[in-house]
Amino acid sequence: MAFGLDRPVIVARFAGAHGVRGLVRLRSFTAEPAAVLDYGPLSAADGRRFTLNRLIGESRGALIVAVAGIADRDAAERLTGLDLAIDRAALPAVEDEDEVYHTDLIGLVAERLDGAPLGRVVAVQDFGGGTLLELEDGSLLPFTRQVVPTIDLAGGRLVVEPPQPIIDPDATEQSQSQEVSP
Repeated sequence: MAFGLDRPVIVARFAGAHGVRGLVRLRSFTAEPAAVLDYGPLSAADGRRFTLNRLIGESRGALIVAVAGIADRDAAERLTGLDLAIDRAALPAVEDEDEVYHTDLIGLVAERLDGAPLGRVVAVQDFGGGTLLELEDGSLLPFTRQVVPTIDLAGGRLVVEPPQPIIDPDATEQSQSQEVSP
């Protein structure tokens, strides 16, 4: 089996409570967001399993769902930030070479075209402006075909042509904290 392809696939994240009766905002990472309810019980990394009973609606880019066993706001709030996963075997195989499950990117080594290493992918982020790959040094790379022309899951690497400069959160914080003289 290729690098990392035995890991469960994260399909959603609890994003907070909605109301006072235990409803939960849920960020779905599936192509069709509401399809996450069709997968059956979902697992958290700590071993807990959650059944999404029904879709109530949408709010602020998230689904509003009823979760079995969650009956009040406090219980719903305690779920905030918890990732939900499903075994890969329960998902369809990826048939299009341009598609990957985000979880498969975590742990891959990012290399420049000349083979120079940039670091290991530690997370896949999306803050609303597009998908970003977070490297172990905290830098971020846009996950686009132009920046990441090659994904080699079997070899455990990505070939990248980073934009200039690579987005460095530390440099951004420093430039924002410097005072500007008139």
